[in-house]
Amino acid sequence: MSAGDTHDTRPVPAGGFAPEAAFLECVHCGLCHGACPTYVELGTEADSPRGRIHLMRALQDGTLALDADVVRHLDLCLGCRGCETACPSGVRYGSLIEAARPWIEARHRRGVVARARRRLALALLPDRRRMHLVLAPLRVLEQLGVLALLRRVARGLPPRWRYQLHLLPDPLTRAAEIPSETAPTSGERARVQLLVGCVMPELFGDTVRSTVTVLARAGCRVLAPAAQGCCGALALHAGDRAAAQRCARANVDAFEPANAPSGAAALSPGTATALVVNAAGCGAMMKEYGALLADDPAYAARAARLAARVRDATELLCELTAAPPPVASDATAFRRVAYHDPCHLAHAQGIRAAPRALLAAIPGIILVPMADEDLCCGSAGHYNVMQPEMARRLVARKVEAIRASGADVVATANAGCALQLEAGLRAAGLSTRVRHVLDLLAEALPAAGGRR
Repeated sequence: MSAGDTHDTRPVPAGGFAPEAAFLECVHCGLCHGACPTYVELGTEADSPRGRIHLMRALQDGTLALDADVVRHLDLCLGCRGCETACPSGVRYGSLIEAARPWIEARHRRGVVARARRRLALALLPDRRRMHLVLAPLRVLEQLGVLALLRRVARGLPPRWRYQLHLLPDPLTRAAEIPSETAPTSGERARVQLLVGCVMPELFGDTVRSTVTVLARAGCRVLAPAAQGCCGALALHAGDRAAAQRCARANVDAFEPANAPSGAAALSPGTATALVVNAAGCGAMMKEYGALLADDPAYAARAARLAARVRDATELLCELTAAPPPVASDATAFRRVAYHDPCHLAHAQGIRAAPRALLAAIPGIILVPMADEDLCCGSAGHYNVMQPEMARRLVARKVEAIRASGADVVATANAGCALQLEAGLRAAGLSTRVRHVLDLLAEALPAAGGRR
């Protein structure tokens, strides 16, 4: 379901997971094939959106057994929604696959290794406290030079092992502790809330700090409620809809409290207050809170109000002013920058121009085109943990596109993409750097009050 979709009230067959009419929206034209990363890589119909729609409909009809082969084809879907952008009929494929996954999890028992991997990923990644505890000894090992030694040793390993070892950011940044309120560094133009998130502050602390810096320089008072948590995207993509709804309710309570008489307006009277997100997958998820909690009378109205306020950071910066935040004349030594579209920004939220406009405004940067800019890199939430072989193949394809572009830097607007691209580039022995758009903007700000 793309951002802005309303709750689908069409009837779902007893024991099913999606309205029958939703499957019939697909006219089998096949235009989705070229936009589907797994079909592009494998060339098999069952690994295309059209083929998966056939599989899901047959599962719901009871004409197809739910066996390991069928589950494998559906598991290989990244949920990137590239097919939705390509589809002339407006098929909401994302809502179909996300409805099918909880149904599958309730009926199919996976192997021991797959179950353990899923449980570990879902227990660790969405929980910032656990992430911090796991990363603490790794940060010590990095300070002692042990991780640098392991990365050097990795150069002699086969590509698949090099890739997996490089999935840990290099270097591990200091975790971000963001104050509950940050004043603007110039005249106040808006009050905004910020989703700090779960993985972001632990693995990408610099990007979170960059986000606050850039927003403050753009005239935003940044509010970061302490009670916020994981957006729920990882749980939903894994088929745990109940856990995703719990995350959504917690964030509604944090960002859209029941005792606020008019929601966001109570924070800044007369001002449309945005809820800013700097991770594409989180933003896409939160823009769908209205649909996710539509059947919950205690939360439906507040969830819909929250969803309507969600803005990607690059989206908001371009909404605030036609001109981007001021930058220094010697802002960057980078010359040739390619931009990789995060799937949940380009396809789920329809945001493509804003990040490019902000990058193009930085003096010294020349945006260069790259093949398949909006084809998924293989990160897709925890996909590169659950499906490492396909994730490695997809990022290898992306790495070749980056190599051919001649870019010195690859910019993106999603931390998961940055992690995946960096791992692929290092595994391939390339020195091309990967940076979040917000980091490049923060580095380009004038020194007076600029960078953290």
